[in-house]
Amino acid sequence: MTICYFGNYDPTYSRNRILMKGLTMNGVEVLECNDRSRGLLKYVRLLKKHWKIRNRYHVMIVGFPGHQAMVLARLLTRKPIIFDAFLSLYDSLVFDRGLYKPGGLSARYYKLLDKISCRLADAVLLDTQAHISYFNRVLGLPIAKFKKIFVGADDEVFYPQKKEKRFTVHFHGKFIPLQGVEYIVRAAEILKDRGVVFNILGKGQTYPVISQMVKDLNLKNINFIEPVPYYMLPEYILQADVCLGIFGKTDKAKRVIPNKVFECAAMKKPIITGESPAVKELFADRESVLFVRMADAQDLADKILELKADSALRQKLAEGAYRTFVASATPVLLGRKLKEIIQEITRTHGTVDSR
Repeated sequence: MTICYFGNYDPTYSRNRILMKGLTMNGVEVLECNDRSRGLLKYVRLLKKHWKIRNRYHVMIVGFPGHQAMVLARLLTRKPIIFDAFLSLYDSLVFDRGLYKPGGLSARYYKLLDKISCRLADAVLLDTQAHISYFNRVLGLPIAKFKKIFVGADDEVFYPQKKEKRFTVHFHGKFIPLQGVEYIVRAAEILKDRGVVFNILGKGQTYPVISQMVKDLNLKNINFIEPVPYYMLPEYILQADVCLGIFGKTDKAKRVIPNKVFECAAMKKPIITGESPAVKELFADRESVLFVRMADAQDLADKILELKADSALRQKLAEGAYRTFVASATPVLLGRKLKEIIQEITRTHGTVDSR
């Protein structure tokens, strides 16, 4: 079986890396047809690249982000197309990040783009059942079109290692609203005299506000760390006694299991994250993660102190998280599931090679 991985997706982004790697591990040949040029030039280049391989693949997968590439993809081929939507642009840009006003022209554009890109695909990949329910409820798209593939983590990059002594709480992210970094800072303020150090790695939308907040509170127990390449993340996760997920109060925060949760689980670390329907699809409270109330700094601080005082619980959570990851979210398992989805699509469309 040969797949064309198509679009202006970022090949270094973990979602794409893991799915392509997982397919390869399951005997699927992956032909990349990718261009990240600015403006309309990328579509011209994609057209030329696709022409060279148009007869060499059986199914096309449009990688993330690929909403705008879906129109070109459908024009280029009558072969089955699987679209890795991964998220709703309408939800992410309008309600989660607040970049556009609800009801405005841009909001209507992104909602329409979500609908059109999904309707053009034969199957659409999302990461949680909560996300699938959102696409069905808000965008009016049939549930049968969607397939769930967890985010996962690359177990050749993220795996258990030994750490140095020192109680450290770790977070990494892009400072988008759903991550709720402000609640991590408030928890750090509560714990400023309790021997807990917070390492916060990354930058993004809310970073200027967060960094000023730390200065205004004169917090000495928070270390800001500049963004690092993907392959260096394990060095920082390694130093943690506890790793943090997301805590934001946006609706989208309830629909995702973030990359960082899978990555820390793969390294056998105890994880604290906000309780949500999405995370509960895979992880269990006090078995594989420790849940806190969303947008509640005091609850987060209390749970951190609980884990600081209870090494047995830390060990239990770490082992539970790792077992969950190994059983459900490694690249080879995700690739196997995606291969099964591809085979189902090819059978439906009568494609000859569905091996």
